[in-house]
Amino acid sequence: MALIDLQKINKQYDIKVILKDVNFTLEQDQRIAIIGQNGQGKSTLMKIITRAVEPDSGEIAIDKKVKIEMLDQQPVFQSGLIVKDAIEEQLVELKQAKRRYDQISKLLATDYENKELLDEASTLGAFLDHHNAWDLENKVQRVLQEFNLKEFEYKDVSLLSGGEQRRVGLAGLILKKPDVLLLDEPTNHLDVYMVEFLEQLLSNENFTLIFISHDRYFIDHIATHIIEIDNGKLRKFKGGYSSYLEQKQKLLEDMQKEHENLVRELKAEAHWMQHGVTARRKRNELRKENYFALKEKVKSNPARIRKMSLELQREAKSFNNGETLNKKKMLFELDNIYKKLGNKELIKDFTTRIVQKDTIAIVGPNGSGKSTLLKIFLERLPIDSGSFKKGNFKIGYFDQHREMLSDDKTIIEIFCPNGGDRVVLDDGRNMHVFGYLKNFLFPREYLDKKVGALSGGEKNRIALALLFTKKVDCLIMDEPTNDLDIPTINILEEYLRNFQGALIFVSHDRYFVDKIAKKLFIFKGDGTIQESFIPYSEYLSCEKDEKDLKLLENIIKQDKLKQQQTIKETPKQTTTKKITKLSYKDQRVYDMLPNEIEELETQIAELENCIMDPQCYNQKGIVTLSQELEDLNKIYEQKVDKFLELEELVESFKQQ
Repeated sequence: MALIDLQKINKQYDIKVILKDVNFTLEQDQRIAIIGQNGQGKSTLMKIITRAVEPDSGEIAIDKKVKIEMLDQQPVFQSGLIVKDAIEEQLVELKQAKRRYDQISKLLATDYENKELLDEASTLGAFLDHHNAWDLENKVQRVLQEFNLKEFEYKDVSLLSGGEQRRVGLAGLILKKPDVLLLDEPTNHLDVYMVEFLEQLLSNENFTLIFISHDRYFIDHIATHIIEIDNGKLRKFKGGYSSYLEQKQKLLEDMQKEHENLVRELKAEAHWMQHGVTARRKRNELRKENYFALKEKVKSNPARIRKMSLELQREAKSFNNGETLNKKKMLFELDNIYKKLGNKELIKDFTTRIVQKDTIAIVGPNGSGKSTLLKIFLERLPIDSGSFKKGNFKIGYFDQHREMLSDDKTIIEIFCPNGGDRVVLDDGRNMHVFGYLKNFLFPREYLDKKVGALSGGEKNRIALALLFTKKVDCLIMDEPTNDLDIPTINILEEYLRNFQGALIFVSHDRYFVDKIAKKLFIFKGDGTIQESFIPYSEYLSCEKDEKDLKLLENIIKQDKLKQQQTIKETPKQTTTKKITKLSYKDQRVYDMLPNEIEELETQIAELENCIMDPQCYNQKGIVTLSQELEDLNKIYEQKVDKFLELEELVESFKQQ
């Protein structure tokens, strides 16, 4: 049964059609990603679902029992509320349910046949199960830790930055787990580790979710379905982002075949029009009308096919530039630089050389110093010690605040400050400003719009378009994909792949980093910066494996200490005096257990050594080895417990 069902929804603002005869259905446990160009109606569709916006026409059917909640772009909190209370404020209903369940459990201990209490306990238990709300305090602490909010736990939430407040709002919502959760760009202001935690939580706890995102890996990991909005219409795809690309490629091929068939049909109809209309004008008016409709369809198809083909080509391209380093111009040279802000070491003993055509992504946790390194490259922040050398070249800078734009100027004034209507691009091409901005998805009527009237995403597109008109040797970019839709990110990626200078950028968008970067500067969070040449997603996977291995090693060490303690408390029996009061079976077990325990200790030690040796665990697989070790430890504990039990009996017999 559908939780949400929209039928024939229409929405229009002035003359712009946003949604046209749209049908949308959401079922339990579905996680639907809504994608498409900014301004195409993604947010409008979500607002119609929450009833914040009413459609012009159409039917909305939403189960009255279903609670729908949406994360605001800028959450509003009560004045004077601390961070922990701001999160727990959203959990009041769940905490009340847990308290009532505990009360009923105590009552049932003495009145276990009370049907009314049993029914209420069953209802509350199902409610707590659905929201996974049995241990809320630990979950609150974990989300504070994972979202880097622990240090602000007792701080007034109104004093946090906008990004931190969004994390507080998101933390409360995911712990609350409404029946249907709506998220608009949930990965904004999250670093990759926070995004991975969010992915894990949303997947493992079976959220029913509708979300808008430009993070293509996040979509791929989370979405069970994708809805693409294009020209007011919805196109539905099953699976994540990689599946979407495969299905869209198949759709493109089908459209091309259909177009070829239509062209053949049109040629036949054109022949009929030329030879048959005069003699049979009245009888064939309908066929004549169909001919003109077919002609219009054939005319419009190539544009649609080209658009879809271009989108897929942009997505499929990979960056591969084979020039040798020794012929490239030196841009930056850093030698053992050190930078500290307050009491925090952000950069220590970092040495590197950056040359022409280097493409470097700066990645790492929030607050680790990534933007500080950008400011050092821009010479806006001095280093504390070490050597920093910059060559003679021009830098183009793109920042999250879009400092290159003036809100009081029109778009054409931004691009043509000296008058005229043409721009010269960084590669020397001379273009009409509209022809150029069309590449960034701007219609002609936008040329006279004031920059201040644009949305955040539109301002970002203008800033990027302006940046690529500048003749620079090096681009430095801080979170360039923020507030951009996927089609615009694909355009940005295409421009960056064709850019002939060096590129240094900060980004949490793993997909974008994988497609563009040839080298990583990885901030570890303690001031150290690691250089790497492997894809970012591969590095994160290796890092996770390393953490899992360390965790396993700690478990092994603790188990070993526990075993040693148990053995110390359990003297080994080399000779066992026959105890006649034990049964024959128990006596036999008692005699054999010391040797069996020793044999198990040897096997456990061998497995532990194998897990510590990469050559060994690569052959068998660390997961298999870990399971074997866990099984052996269980058997070991059981045998030791049995031996102690029999030993206690023996001692009691001696005292009789």
